[in-house]
Amino acid sequence: MTAPWPELYELANAHGVATEVWDWQGRHTVVSAESIVAVLAALGVDASSPHATQVALYYDWLHRWERMLPPCLVTRQGWGPWFAVHVEHGADVTVWIETEDGSRRADVHQQDHWVAPERVNGTLVGEATFAVPGDLPLGYHRLVAVCGDRRAECPLIITPAWVGLPESIDEQRSWGMSLQLYSVRSHRSWGVGDLSDLTDLTTWAGVEHGAGFVLVNPLHAAEPAAPMEPSPYLPATRRFVNPLYLRVEAIEEYAYLDDAARAEVDRLRAQVASLNSADVIDRDASWAAKAAALRLVHRVRRSPGRQISYESFVAAEGRGLLDFATWSAASVRHGNDWTQWPAALHDPHSPAVAQARAEMADDVDFYCWLQWVVDEQLRAVQDKAHAAGMAIGLMQDLAVGVHRQGADSWALADVLAQGIHVGAPPDAFNQQGQDWSQPPWRPDRLAESGYAAYRDLLRTVLRHAGGLRVDHIIGLFRLWWIPADRPPTDGTYVRYDHEALIGILALEAVRSRAVLVGEDLGTVEPWVRDYLRERGILGTSVLWFEYDHEGKPLHPEHWRELCLATVTTHDLPPTAGYLAGEHVRLRDELGLLTRDVEEEMAVDAAERQAWLDVLRNRGLLDPGAPVAQTVEALHRLLMWSPARLVGVSLTDLVGDRRTQNQPGTMDEYPNWRIPLTGPDGSVLSVEDVTTDPRAAALPRVLGGR
Repeated sequence: MTAPWPELYELANAHGVATEVWDWQGRHTVVSAESIVAVLAALGVDASSPHATQVALYYDWLHRWERMLPPCLVTRQGWGPWFAVHVEHGADVTVWIETEDGSRRADVHQQDHWVAPERVNGTLVGEATFAVPGDLPLGYHRLVAVCGDRRAECPLIITPAWVGLPESIDEQRSWGMSLQLYSVRSHRSWGVGDLSDLTDLTTWAGVEHGAGFVLVNPLHAAEPAAPMEPSPYLPATRRFVNPLYLRVEAIEEYAYLDDAARAEVDRLRAQVASLNSADVIDRDASWAAKAAALRLVHRVRRSPGRQISYESFVAAEGRGLLDFATWSAASVRHGNDWTQWPAALHDPHSPAVAQARAEMADDVDFYCWLQWVVDEQLRAVQDKAHAAGMAIGLMQDLAVGVHRQGADSWALADVLAQGIHVGAPPDAFNQQGQDWSQPPWRPDRLAESGYAAYRDLLRTVLRHAGGLRVDHIIGLFRLWWIPADRPPTDGTYVRYDHEALIGILALEAVRSRAVLVGEDLGTVEPWVRDYLRERGILGTSVLWFEYDHEGKPLHPEHWRELCLATVTTHDLPPTAGYLAGEHVRLRDELGLLTRDVEEEMAVDAAERQAWLDVLRNRGLLDPGAPVAQTVEALHRLLMWSPARLVGVSLTDLVGDRRTQNQPGTMDEYPNWRIPLTGPDGSVLSVEDVTTDPRAAALPRVLGGR
């Protein structure tokens, strides 16, 4: 590997590309020139040689001075940042703001700040400095500058300084339940847990046990044709919902099926009824039957009011929905990997795609309709949550990114980096690093587009949610970019404009009256957690990961107040399995350890024992206590923390032991296909959960009924 040359350091720094990193053990590493060059290439910058690097630095300077206004300006309400306007030196320039509500603000004043002019393409260009008024309302505005016959505009986004918790929680603590929806089926499911099942679990948790929220896995849409990607964290799109979670019989038009169609739907459901008790989730079989049934319901003529509602929904979702529906229809015809489609269909804006969309009009309408009816069922979940007394209700989960061959990578290719995968550097639990096979946002293209795709995504996900967990929220500050043909260890960090990304996230959350929880585990720069707290965004505290600077268990009194505190996470076994060392045993079987297994097991046993000692020292656990009592004591320890939100996994409620996901694997382990089971390994249904006295124990510990 080649060391970077001086100009490459400068160029990488200008584009937010890290040239050195510190690993999870504190070791310093200089990023290779090869990795830096590959990452810069994905940002559209040629750094293949020292000469090319010098040319790229010149064009960076040139583009800055040629641009009249910045590509986008994002700031907090109450702030008055300065910004530069580039015009011919000595020329008059007028600047104003067109606000979201259509009004005009002319009080954009020039500041007494001298910047020497520069000669650009033969013209002397000056830099005038203006300030954004500090009293602008929240929202998406436009900044306008006019100089002679030149006019420039850029988005001006005013974001809230603070998000926080809903007033209904105030100073109280709220507890909630987390679950993997697909894994918990009822007798009426189609082989996969669905939104009607979620409604039942939400009502049970709220009415009978006083829960304030239910955190569910990402519900993002996957492929419409087999094989469907099982990981909810590797979706085809993050904006739209997987119709796999629909309950066919809950759609209003189902009631108006004719006898023959009703009989066919009944036959299709009976065909997959046995999947409800299967030991592995079979999404493909479930979706094949459900999709056939949904097509029958789609053909039912809607009432005038329902038709108007549908058309209004399609119009509001705009081009984004149309592109997703087109990709879905084309995927069924040509395969899920759009890079293998006919070349003419690779560009969603091409005449060939427009023609194909017209030819597939019925199918495109079907996929638009699926999003409408799933939106209705999501709204019903949140309505039932509020009716059950939940202050937050449904808390959605936002994945880090999307599948590199999915809908978003096709429709949003202009704002995604090509030839790059998002992942994570090696850490204590994934010592070989991780490659998540996801294309990252391009920070430059996001800004140039006014963050339009990001805004649309957040607005859609938050529409029927009282909360949003942001997986790997550190990715809004920096992401580990891995050149597609290299291992995770050859990656490097790329920085994002966190003030913009976090600010827009906060704006959409405030407008939706939603709480934000950032999953801030793993390798995190210390200042990032301070920043999130300053913005009123909750962090994540997992008991097994909470240690002080001496490597000892951090007593819960010293945990963060503004956080969601839990004992475990979906990337670890349920607590009963973790206590038995299942995570070490499984990683050893899969060849994921970089230390000797005996050493790993000894270290892990010592860490678990340290926490058990904390329990015993506080009188929460007797020596020789059974596993169920230990799990209960660990959750009781959470209540000693100041955490405003505490959570318990549904797997811990019922005594499940199996790992849902083992990071660092693909097909080596049935990730995201493990159904909910009891301590003896028997599959549990929604009906079992809601009538099981065992499932009521932990809610009582966490302050529920």
